[in-house]
Amino acid sequence: MSDMLEIVPHLVSTIIPVFNRPALLREAVQSILDQTYRPIEIIIVDDESTDDTPACIQSLVASNPDNIRSVRQKNGGPGLARETGRQLARGEFIQYLDSDDVLLPEKFEKQVAALSNDPDAGVAYCWTRYRRIGEPPHPEPWKRSGVVVETMFPTFLDDRWWDTPTPLYRRTVCDAAGPWTDLRLEEDWEYDCRVASLGTRLVHVPEYLVEVRDHGGDRLCRGEAYDPARMKMRAQAHELIMQHARCAGIDGSAPHLQRFARKLFLLSRQCGAAGLADESRRLVDLAMQSHGLPRSGYTDLHIYSMLANMVGWRNLGNISVMIDSLRNRLRLGNG
Repeated sequence: MSDMLEIVPHLVSTIIPVFNRPALLREAVQSILDQTYRPIEIIIVDDESTDDTPACIQSLVASNPDNIRSVRQKNGGPGLARETGRQLARGEFIQYLDSDDVLLPEKFEKQVAALSNDPDAGVAYCWTRYRRIGEPPHPEPWKRSGVVVETMFPTFLDDRWWDTPTPLYRRTVCDAAGPWTDLRLEEDWEYDCRVASLGTRLVHVPEYLVEVRDHGGDRLCRGEAYDPARMKMRAQAHELIMQHARCAGIDGSAPHLQRFARKLFLLSRQCGAAGLADESRRLVDLAMQSHGLPRSGYTDLHIYSMLANMVGWRNLGNISVMIDSLRNRLRLGNG
């Protein structure tokens, strides 16, 4: 659908997926309306909310019809909601914003300027402030948002070192990366690794331009550690991320890829404990295909695979998770 839209130069399209967060949504939307930059558009995607959120959205659209549009869809999670918004966005620039976070007033102005001054850059990012609602903010830039990095890979193999509202994307980058998946966990990390696989260059704005807010309400990142549905999604996300790393041509001997292989091994053991034998087996195989692993690491994986085939992937997963937990407790006790 986005290919059929007429793209509006200079326009920043902000896409906000929301599920049952009317009060926080109002604050997120207001932070966009308070931007010093124009032109803007706001696309709110209601992921089938069951509370007062639909009425809140109607009120927001009615009070700002020139800037705000909304759409309601069958509940599919944040990734599919962002994709619905992306297909409707008309802007030259794309901003994703979670409904519990806020943008600071000069974000668009500073980041659009940074991208305009660096035509080769596809994404602008900035210092991110972390705050738990009702408490003072963290004193330093959150995660690695204060570090100057030229490209997303290979460091994005370590983790997603910014939060959803931190980057501003050129829409050409988003179009090249393609659609968001239906994952409900780590969908944002997978998406950004897909962006990274394009060789996307970054430009950094060393100012606080966004605030990520933690709170006690429902969040998808919270849940039972070994819930099979959650582990299945995490396994799928990690498999896709490895594909993106290969597409980017990251060599197996690269330290970042070696560390990611160890993450795959850890997740494999956790999937085994969750009863996901197929996922556990695939993740071990994928980790073993990282030819740059030290010989000792490859041997560990090979022995684990042989033992799992003998005693069962779930049984060995449970044993491994208990051993990992014991090691962590001993490490904490010694610390």
